[in-house]
Amino acid sequence: MGSTSAASHGSEGVGRRDLIKRSAALGLISVPTVGFLSACASSGGGGQSKDKAGKKTAKNPLGVNDTAQMEFVLFDGGFGKEYAEDAVKIYQKDFPKAKVKFSATQKIQSTLQPRFNQGTPPDLIDNSGAEQMDMGVLVGKKQLADLTPLLDAPSYDDPNKKVRDTLRPGIVEMGQFDGDPVWIMYYAYTVYGVWYSQKALDSLDAEYPQTWDQMLAVCEKAKKKGMAGWTYAGKYPYYIPFSLYPMIGKVGGVEVLNAIDNLEPNAWKHPAVKACFEAYYELYKKGYILKGTPGLDHIQSQTAWAQGKALFIPNGSWVENESANVIPSDFNLAVSAPTGIDTSDKMPFGTIWASGGEPFIVPAKAANGEGGMEQLRIMLSEASSKNFTSKVKSLTAYNGGTDGITLTPGLTSGVAALKLAGSNVVNPRLQDWYVQLQKEKIGVAGLGEMMAGRLTPAEAIKKIQGYADEAAKDTTIKHYKHQ
Repeated sequence: MGSTSAASHGSEGVGRRDLIKRSAALGLISVPTVGFLSACASSGGGGQSKDKAGKKTAKNPLGVNDTAQMEFVLFDGGFGKEYAEDAVKIYQKDFPKAKVKFSATQKIQSTLQPRFNQGTPPDLIDNSGAEQMDMGVLVGKKQLADLTPLLDAPSYDDPNKKVRDTLRPGIVEMGQFDGDPVWIMYYAYTVYGVWYSQKALDSLDAEYPQTWDQMLAVCEKAKKKGMAGWTYAGKYPYYIPFSLYPMIGKVGGVEVLNAIDNLEPNAWKHPAVKACFEAYYELYKKGYILKGTPGLDHIQSQTAWAQGKALFIPNGSWVENESANVIPSDFNLAVSAPTGIDTSDKMPFGTIWASGGEPFIVPAKAANGEGGMEQLRIMLSEASSKNFTSKVKSLTAYNGGTDGITLTPGLTSGVAALKLAGSNVVNPRLQDWYVQLQKEKIGVAGLGEMMAGRLTPAEAIKKIQGYADEAAKDTTIKHYKHQ
């Protein structure tokens, strides 16, 4: 499984991948304590002196000091640490005079908080897990280095191609908050959508539905064979957006999702939102949701789905690893972009949500920030990307790196879904800009109540728009907008 997840829940598994994450995606996993936020912002210590920059050359485009120590702290989660250790070996080979101090921990916040306070942070951090530091605060308090020099540097494999030109869609934008600077490099790449067993779909003599009438017909076929059409993480219904948000984008266009992210007035009242909410509510009304789903957590719902009790589940690509112990060997795991309403949708079938997870940062006060960025440049090479994918069953931000690797069924399907999507990849930002709004309010109090039949679509939309308006007016939080 991945390291962080939009779907981590309190003390439950630090080993799950973020939305942003898995943040995500991958949502931010947990909000650090106020004490940490204020302490991190204060940077009260005397700090450390910056290492003298090295000479920029073709082999050293970032001007790394080849004798300076480079310190790298990794989150020790579901991805493990072997992929990072392998990349560190390449750094050491390229800079044999430099000492690399590498460590892995699950306690990112408590380990690094004192060092941020003292102004002595490491040079590269995998800011992930249950103790993930709040990105919005780090950016707002100018605690992070702008990674634009890395993105504009020649890629590790091809000096004629910039690093930014080797990345998957949405990766650069995910690392931005306001304006052009890029504060975060999301290394893993998560495909969100509707996950299912191709074997089960074949048993119904059905193809994956592209319109909502077709979806209802497939669910009816499943129901007649004793299988529910859908299940989801009822206790954590903010999983529903993994397929619902890209459906809204498909139906109404990416501008609808941008308006929602921007907390614009009446954004949730757009006809595309209404159509998609009513479509999902129809699954409940027609009895196509697995009985008892509102009481299931993510593991329970995934287990029921893997056991063939339900055909479809909204999820992210970490589900293959997370449910590996319950998915049958002949399951033939597959993922699809969400079903639309009909041919009047603004975007084509295949429009999907895919985005980065596993956020890497270079602190602004790092002694050897160039070294931290160079380590990331190495990790974004084809060889390092292949190494990561083959070892942890996840794609990386590098747009490629799968040739010659035997991919698992879920990864194979994810790659195919990305190919079908082409440029039609959406990346909603609520899950990393406004965590509480996305999870507790839109997810639990809005969508969760609607899918359990306790709110109508109109009531859910009104309630969620109210929550969004409250967030827009809240002067205690930093607001972000698509540029």
